[in-house]
Amino acid sequence: MLTELHEAATPTCEAQHCERPLGEPALVFETDAGRREAHECACGAVTVTVVRSESSR
Repeated sequence: MLTELHEAATPTCEAQHCERPLGEPALVFETDAGRREAHECACGAVTVTVVRSESSR
């Protein structure tokens, strides 16, 4: 369910006073704990999203 929510959600920039929607991640990697995505915004900030894997819950 959380993976479906993550896929449906559009990440937004977390820089102060920005909140632009972010597109495709610039960097994606997977660990035993889950998937990490780094998104670079036009403002220059980088936002990292984390989705835990089913096995780490």
